[in-house]
Amino acid sequence: MTLIFQLTLFALIGLSFLLVIGVPVVFASPNGWTENKGTVFSGLGIWFLLVFAVGILNSFVI
Repeated sequence: MTLIFQLTLFALIGLSFLLVIGVPVVFASPNGWTENKGTVFSGLGIWFLLVFAVGILNSFVI
């Protein structure tokens, strides 16, 4: 269970890093928002899913 928790946490940290870099780039590029709106919303949805998964898995690890 600890390994699953660690992998999920690593995925959350990696996705957070990608979103911190990627979202401002999307907003700064011309027509970036209209072309990449679905990608940004998908990334945010996966991020929220990982946050809840880490929270649930944390209760099993302790």
